[in-house]
Amino acid sequence: MGGDHGPSVTLPACRSFLEKHPAAELVLVGTAAALAGAGAIPRTRSVVATEVVTMDDPLEVALRKKRDSSMRVAIAQLKADVAPAQAAVSAGNTGALMAVSRYVLKTFDGIDRPAIAALLPNAKGGFTKVLDLGANVDCTAEHLLQFAVMGSALVSALDGIAEPSVGLLNIGEEAIKGSETIKQAGDLLRRAAAGGHLNFHGNVEGNDIFKGTTDLVVCDGFVGNVMLKTSEGLAGMLTQMIKEEFTRTPLSKLAALVALPVLKRFKARVDHRRYSGGALLGLRGLVFKAHGSSDALAFECALERAYDAARNRLLDRVHDRIAQTLQAMPSGDAAAQEAA
Repeated sequence: MGGDHGPSVTLPACRSFLEKHPAAELVLVGTAAALAGAGAIPRTRSVVATEVVTMDDPLEVALRKKRDSSMRVAIAQLKADVAPAQAAVSAGNTGALMAVSRYVLKTFDGIDRPAIAALLPNAKGGFTKVLDLGANVDCTAEHLLQFAVMGSALVSALDGIAEPSVGLLNIGEEAIKGSETIKQAGDLLRRAAAGGHLNFHGNVEGNDIFKGTTDLVVCDGFVGNVMLKTSEGLAGMLTQMIKEEFTRTPLSKLAALVALPVLKRFKARVDHRRYSGGALLGLRGLVFKAHGSSDALAFECALERAYDAARNRLLDRVHDRIAQTLQAMPSGDAAAQEAA
């Protein structure tokens, strides 16, 4: 029901996803009217919700007043006594999704706040994982340390990298640069690296994300969301500029025809819709957030992310990594006292 387009996008995405994954099953959660209009979709079951969280609903409304919203009912499927789901996917209100997920599922011990993690293409032909991308506008140094631990578990689970490299997003590589929070986070991450708990590369800048300097980049949600939306806009503008240049003259049209296979690969590579589906890490359940403006392709890609995470036991791996790392490390306060 969520996002800018609702069932007109999510239902076609579900059909396409199921056609490509014959072993998968989906639970469709929505109003009775929306589910009735879905028609017969194989390997699905429907759960009716009487309310919908809108994109501009305040958190209080989503969390306290709309107790039978499709968002809340969908998340509750992860805890169902009979036939529980392995992951939930929504394109709805990000703040509401985070608040409701945290309320229904709770966080792992040692994690104060969940964070949204997503992947961005890099120049090495792979992907850089980045978190947080909008769940937490204000973060402490301790939160950034927790993000690094959760993100490392994500990279290990999905990419098979035992000790993924971690970068802290900053305005420069030098340890003396950045806000006090960033400096304190850098100290905590270096201590974690010294204790063998994390593979901390050091500070990185925005361009390092697309260079692939590190496997994982950690930042607060305000910076991460601005960076994400900027990169999406830049990719779209670049694609449009190339299209215009190759259609400007008859000669350029001929050049475009010759370069068509390369151009198609480039367009697919920078198409942000193909990277839709950010994981809400730190929760006791797998929840994935698709863009609110998702079309059918973007929402299908979000379903793909959730499916891969469930198959790769991401939840168990994040839990195990958190338990092994955070419990073995001194807290931020203890670290500060020891340093003093």
